[in-house]
Amino acid sequence: MTIVFRLAIQYAQDVVQARQRTREIAQQLGFDAQDQVRLATAVSEIARNAFQYAQGGTVEFCIAGEPQAFLMRIQDRGEGIPHLAEVLAGRYNSNTGMGLGIMGTRRLMDFFEIESLPGQGTTVVMGKTLSKRTPTFTDSQLQQIRETVVERSPQNPYEEIQRQNQELLRAMAELRKREEELTQLNQELEDTNRGVVALYAELDEKASSLQQANELKTRFLSNMSHEFRTPLNSILSLSRMLLARMDGDLTTEQEKQVTFIQKAASGLSELVNDLLDLAKVEAGKIEVHPSSFEVSDLFATLRGMLRPLLVQGSSVGLIFEEPEQMQPLYSDEGKVAQILRNFISNSLKFTEQGEVRVSAVQTGHTVTFSVSDTGIGIATADQERIFEDFVQIESRLQKQVKGTGLGLPLSRKLAELLGGNIALKSEPGQGSTFTASIPLIYPHATEFPTSLQPLASLESTRLPILAVEDHPETLFIYEKHLQDSIYQLIATRTLNQARQVLEQLQPAAVMLDIMLEGQNGWTFLRELKGDETTRTIPVIVITIIDNEKQALALGANGFLIKPVDKLPLLNKLNTLINHNQPQKILLIDDDPAYRYLIKQLMMNTPLSILEATNGLEGLNLAQREQPNVIVLDLEMPEISGFDVLTQLKSNSVTESIPVIIHSSAQLDAQTHSRLAKQSIAILSKETDSQAMAIAQLEDALIKAGLVLNA
Repeated sequence: MTIVFRLAIQYAQDVVQARQRTREIAQQLGFDAQDQVRLATAVSEIARNAFQYAQGGTVEFCIAGEPQAFLMRIQDRGEGIPHLAEVLAGRYNSNTGMGLGIMGTRRLMDFFEIESLPGQGTTVVMGKTLSKRTPTFTDSQLQQIRETVVERSPQNPYEEIQRQNQELLRAMAELRKREEELTQLNQELEDTNRGVVALYAELDEKASSLQQANELKTRFLSNMSHEFRTPLNSILSLSRMLLARMDGDLTTEQEKQVTFIQKAASGLSELVNDLLDLAKVEAGKIEVHPSSFEVSDLFATLRGMLRPLLVQGSSVGLIFEEPEQMQPLYSDEGKVAQILRNFISNSLKFTEQGEVRVSAVQTGHTVTFSVSDTGIGIATADQERIFEDFVQIESRLQKQVKGTGLGLPLSRKLAELLGGNIALKSEPGQGSTFTASIPLIYPHATEFPTSLQPLASLESTRLPILAVEDHPETLFIYEKHLQDSIYQLIATRTLNQARQVLEQLQPAAVMLDIMLEGQNGWTFLRELKGDETTRTIPVIVITIIDNEKQALALGANGFLIKPVDKLPLLNKLNTLINHNQPQKILLIDDDPAYRYLIKQLMMNTPLSILEATNGLEGLNLAQREQPNVIVLDLEMPEISGFDVLTQLKSNSVTESIPVIIHSSAQLDAQTHSRLAKQSIAILSKETDSQAMAIAQLEDALIKAGLVLNA
């Protein structure tokens, strides 16, 4: 923030001076005449309040932000505004004026913030963003504007009042002219209104007829689909019985005929199912059941389900790329799977050789699923038609494959139902890529998959982190970031809820969103840092606007810009909570080679490393030295790592020490699940490379709360 000019309000004429200076600086910054008047009027109104109610104050003119904005800060040391909430809501009736000064000023500005504390005065910060056509002002240009304003001698206050009156007269003339134009326009509108009303009535009648026809069609499809299912299931069951020779053998010709019947019934059953799904979507009766799931698990399910579609000996490969650094989705897994099944089966049908590749990439709060093939491709003219019901594009492969022409239309409707969309890129002979962009969190979810617990049932072995955030989606992401770490989330969506939590416990840190709807996060930050009981709690300001300097100036200990990734957030928490504290890591492993290897991996970190050659020595060291984290091998003589872990967690002195299991033991699913509940991470000694081993160990240590940067 660069201060261009500062003016003291001590006398009545200083209010006029403030108006003059505002217009001069606004002109220098490239604002047009209308915006100059708006800015000058806003400043004079608030400055007059400061003089009238607080007997004076100061006005600062600043340039700040990116893009740059012209900010004006008017500050006084009066008694404050006792009814500020009512004033901002437009409900206050003033005894000394109209009571509309602050409200009117706020409407004139792009940015307006007011803070008023009893006995401490009032601060108003307001401003307008510079035009996009205006080049960014450098420090030297701002210094030149400052010198120009300082050198310019003050004008006669009465001339300024006369100019203000002339501006009002021009504004009134302009309003009168617009009123005449509005009167003429209203007359013209009245002349055409009857015809428009009649047209709307006709359109409403046709829309009603179309809606009734659509409802009839949907009801017919739904009812007929259900009616078709019973005989179709009977045909399929009977044909399977015949082909299984349950009632005697079949001739070769009979077997061929029954096989044709079964294939026809199977195709018709697929068509009926698609019709029923379409009817449900169009009728709005299909329900979305969101749940939390991993993309890697979804791909594993699809891989097993769709591999049978590959013809034995086929030259087409079905490849699923393993997603990297992907957050869990909170959406309808079944519907996402249905979309991808339709894409993949379509690609397999129209790909003779090459591959069908399935992948997923997260961008912000959206996951984009892609299914790419090396098939025959789709002409540009047909790329929109394939999403129409029952449309099948003529090609040399069309007669060899069966389809209903409903899979892609249904996929598009399902994607839109989940809040996403579908896109297609294709060239004839070059293959096709179908993409489905699905929100990370289903936008119409009423509940989110948080495991947030009442304060009374928080885990004693994990450090509480208070989050003040009014968006439930962001709280959900925070919880996923802190999952499996030494921290646990306490979520609050209002400042009052946060204050109630602080009355009951002292969190290890506070994550504060400044841009809270209808609430002032800056005031809460000052409140935290001004209270003896809370000033030592580290506060991380997390917001979408880059105002780090202001946050740090008000006492914040850290600053992050949304969206926040997992490791930067954990690193910031670790740094603030463990600031300048010694960090000790205890290695419990009977193999000296592995202890040496871990010491080499941690060579460039500021950690003190303790070693124990067996379980008993490790338990004694853990109790005596209280390390920050324990790295434990499972397979040791005398006392195994399993027993060591049990004793660590049953001892009140060591139960809260995070444990990282580092072993080459092969664990079954049940054992792995049990150990995961008692440890921060389970790492295998058998890694492909040293770089991967370092990355895995560092990630686990960060989850355990350690600061690895010296």
